[in-house]
Amino acid sequence: MPATYGFLSTYPPTQCGLATFNAALASHLTGGTPGSGVVRLLSADAAGGGLEVDPTAPRVVHTWHTDNSGGWVAAANTLNRFDVAVVQHEYGIYPGADGDEVLPLLRAVKVPKIVVLHTVLSTPSPMQRRVLEKIVAAADAVVTMTDTARQRLTDGYRVDARKVTVIPHGAGSHSSAPREAHDIPHLLTWGLLGPGKGVEWALRSLALLTDLQPMPTYTVAGRTHPKVLEHHGDVYRESLQDLAAELGVTAQIRWDDVYHDQATLSRLIRSADVVVLPYDSTEQVTSGVLIEAVGAGVPVVATEFPHAVELLADGPGLLVPHQDPEAMAAAIRHLLAAPDVANHLTGLAGGPTLRWPAVAARYQSLAARLVRDRTPVTTSVPA
Repeated sequence: MPATYGFLSTYPPTQCGLATFNAALASHLTGGTPGSGVVRLLSADAAGGGLEVDPTAPRVVHTWHTDNSGGWVAAANTLNRFDVAVVQHEYGIYPGADGDEVLPLLRAVKVPKIVVLHTVLSTPSPMQRRVLEKIVAAADAVVTMTDTARQRLTDGYRVDARKVTVIPHGAGSHSSAPREAHDIPHLLTWGLLGPGKGVEWALRSLALLTDLQPMPTYTVAGRTHPKVLEHHGDVYRESLQDLAAELGVTAQIRWDDVYHDQATLSRLIRSADVVVLPYDSTEQVTSGVLIEAVGAGVPVVATEFPHAVELLADGPGLLVPHQDPEAMAAAIRHLLAAPDVANHLTGLAGGPTLRWPAVAARYQSLAARLVRDRTPVTTSVPA
């Protein structure tokens, strides 16, 4: 009988990358087999609406309202109903100091626990370090999505390295969306918008491409991050629009303030000639946007954040220094001017092994091993 899985994470219709990741993993890991379920983390400011869960994905069986303390008790009791718990970890999604309310939950969950780390900081605060070290101690297995994250975790934190497995972020299939023929080059950045996204550097690079005929258009797709919107309003987006006007590129930019479902996102990605990831972060060890872009066969120009360095070094994209619009413009110009180079760079590095079915199979294998290790060995006694 197949194992049942309890998933703990944000979940659609919440609009965030973690929810999208967990829904894809849950759908492929369970394959539509009944018996699994999701414990959904939900904060009062979570953006939702418009996104539906894949009908093959597990249903939500309990909601942990994270604005209230103590919700971990019922969440842990629910997860204990399944054979294996799969817990997504990001500091900002759990209550408590640096999300430390996840710790009593992990201790209370008695079934085998796989914790998936979406962030491993190189210079954590003392509290962030303690929380992550205790998470690893309480888990039966820990998954990082890149070798960089694994190395950072095992070298920089006091953890049992034997618990750590690298399973890459899955990539969806965008083959149902054909490549769109168009005369004007199309640049694309997508994802929740907020400071650190680095879009200002992409705008500055676009302004250096005014000599191209025709000049590229640039789509910035995605809603403002709900936490940014709550605390600061839409100041970042407005500052970008002011910068575009100052640079004289307003007419070349399309602001697509929408969180796309999978079908429309596939069409949007496949319409791009270059995906631009101008992120400011030097910490980002996992990027779902990056893996989806290369999975769709679209060349990428990205700053040197860790996941990009690891994935693009031998594959489908060009790396540029952070906050360097001249280098970014040169890379974009190179790809647009040399289709042969762009074609050479397309395609997912690692091929089918990084598609969701293969990634889910690795989680399934890990879960089976944990269940097997927990199962007592029975021996027959001679009569």
